Amino acid sequence: MSIVVGRVAHLIRYPVKSMAGESIESTHVTSRGVVGDRAYALIDRETGRVVSAKKPRMWASILEHAARLESAPEAGAPLPAVGVVLPDGSRLSSGDRDELNNALSASLGRPVALEDSVPEGASFDYHWPDMEGLLYKGRYYRDEVTTHEMPPGTFFDGATLHLLTTASMAEIGRLVPDSVFDARRFRPNIVVETPDGSGGFVENGWVGGVLRVGYSLRLDVTKPCIRCVMTTLGQEGLLKDPGVLRAAFDHNEGNLGVSAEVIEPGTIRVGDEILFEA
Repeated sequence: MSIVVGRVAHLIRYPVKSMAGESIESTHVTSRGVVGDRAYALIDRETGRVVSAKKPRMWASILEHAARLESAPEAGAPLPAVGVVLPDGSRLSSGDRDELNNALSASLGRPVALEDSVPEGASFDYHWPDMEGLLYKGRYYRDEVTTHEMPPGTFFDGATLHLLTTASMAEIGRLVPDSVFDARRFRPNIVVETPDGSGGFVENGWVGGVLRVGYSLRLDVTKPCIRCVMTTLGQEGLLKDPGVLRAAFDHNEGNLGVSAEVIEPGTIRVGDEILFEA
C-alpha cells in the first residue's frame, strides 16, 4: 500500500562541502545521491583533513561562501567547474584553481585547496558544543573534538540524501518560538511540503520504509538525521543561535529530518509527488 505524504517543495545541491548550496528545479539522483552534490571539498593543507563547519572554531566562516556549478552536471560525465562567491562578493571559478585556492585561503585564514578527488581515508573534525545533554550512540559529548572518517570515495558525512518536512519545521518552531528554524540551517537535499493537517515530526515514521519520489526514484529511509553544531551557526540572513540545536535535543532526541539511501535511481523535479510505501 502506498500513501501520499507530500511533494517536493525545494531541491538543493551543495557543490562544495560546508558552503552554501544552490536551489535547482530538477536533478538526476544516482546511488551516490544528487548528481554534483558534495562533488568538491576543501582540504586543510596543514592537517590533510576535509574542511567542515562542524569544527566552527576553525571553519565557521565557510558557510559565508556560496558555491554553484557552472553548468548542469550529468551522471557519468566530467564534473563541471564550480563558481564560488566569497563573503566580500567577489566571484571566482575552479577553472583557475590556483587563484581560487589563494583567495579561499586568505578568506578562511588557513591554507586550503579545493579538491574533487576524495583522498584515501578522508576525514573531518567535529566539535561537540559546550552544551549539556548531547547524547549520541549511548555517550554524552560536551566541548570536545572527535574525528570521523567519510564513506570511501565520497565527501559525505554519512548518508547520501537528507530530507526535511515542512511539518517538522513548523512543529519545532511552535515548540521553540524564540528561535528561527530555517531549512538552510539543516542543509537538506529535499524539502518535503506535507499535506494540510500534517503535524509533528512526521518523517520519523518513515524510517525503515521506502519513499517513491516522482516516477522512478525510490529511497530507503534509513534513520533520523541527528543534528550538529552547524545548525547553530550564523550565515547570510541567519544569526548564530545555540537554541536551534538545543531544541532538537529537547524535543526530538537530537533529530530533525531523515537520512536516505537510493534503491532505484531516477530524475526528480520540484512539485513531484512523494509516496510512502508501507
